[in-house]
Amino acid sequence: MSKYAHIQTYIEGSIAVIELNRPHVLNALNRQMVTEIVKAMEEYDRHDDVRVMVLTGKGRAFAAGADIDEMADDDSITLEMLNQFAEWDRLAWIKKPMIAAVHGFALGGGFELALSCDLLLASETAEFGFPEVNIGVMPGAGGTQRLTKLIGKTKALEWLWTGERMSAKTAYELGIVNRVVAPELLLEETIKLAKKIAQQPPLSVRFIKEAVHKAVDYSLYEGMQFERKNFYLLFSSEDQKEGMQAFMEKRKPNFKGK
Repeated sequence: MSKYAHIQTYIEGSIAVIELNRPHVLNALNRQMVTEIVKAMEEYDRHDDVRVMVLTGKGRAFAAGADIDEMADDDSITLEMLNQFAEWDRLAWIKKPMIAAVHGFALGGGFELALSCDLLLASETAEFGFPEVNIGVMPGAGGTQRLTKLIGKTKALEWLWTGERMSAKTAYELGIVNRVVAPELLLEETIKLAKKIAQQPPLSVRFIKEAVHKAVDYSLYEGMQFERKNFYLLFSSEDQKEGMQAFMEKRKPNFKGK
């Protein structure tokens, strides 16, 4: 019996897989589901055996958006008091790599969830988009911010204003998606990439992620100061000693994440 109502989770070696599990509504994200995703990711972030997380969806879609039924009757004050997007903010605090494997639709909140991950692989038939404008609202869990930082102001505005869907190929060309793969190979290829990253020294991976995230928001000078500190910090790790020793001895390093 799963401890979650709307997601399923399992560990395969050093990879943790989180599957969105509301296929009857194309994995539309309700508030409880988001709570469960965040909880699972935070748990795996502290799990010693897990090095990389993979996020995917059961059924025909990754996630076709937010659960409109849940919020149709809300008003501004209700939403302010509920402060539901504070949970989404916690996804940015996850230290380990997160890879999204997207098939079918990743729309609205589903697209925002995919953009919250570090890397994104998409099936050739995947479609992305922010249709919120078509129902009189706009993205609220980071869509306008993350998309703009990824593809620039003018391109982001066009997609956000028109609410049109973009193909996996277009998302790849815009730099949103890392790889486009055949639908039947999506999870296999995502796990393969996750395993490759999982073999790298965990502290290096962690500090690289942290520095790259700073690069998005900091000035070049501030970002380089941050990078430098993380570079220095890694020289206190056992993995750095092991990595350099193995290089000099021409053997394969054994990284332990210490």
